[in-house]
Amino acid sequence: MSVEIDWMAFVSVFVAALVGALLIVGFYATGVRLLVRAGRVPVVTPAEFTDAITIISDKEAKRAAKHAAKAAQKSPLSEGQKTLALIGAYICFVLCGAAVLSGVLLIVFNH
Repeated sequence: MSVEIDWMAFVSVFVAALVGALLIVGFYATGVRLLVRAGRVPVVTPAEFTDAITIISDKEAKRAAKHAAKAAQKSPLSEGQKTLALIGAYICFVLCGAAVLSGVLLIVFNH
């Protein structure tokens, strides 16, 4: 009994996974960057987990929110530029979701 490996199929799957990962991470990172430039710094409130290694205190969460509000006020962009950056951020998030959805559809329907 011999096992044959289709190396071209392996390479095509590897390239597709690499391109997909780069697209998803790139669109997400660009979206977050544009969101920050638009003055809407994402502040995530900490969740209490029983097995968490580090839990952020309320004081640290308030400090982070205050820092985010201060950073939003320092933005050198005009209101039009902020709006354009916000629209660009939303477009990047939609493209990120579309890349994930296309990967799932490729797996489901091309199997």
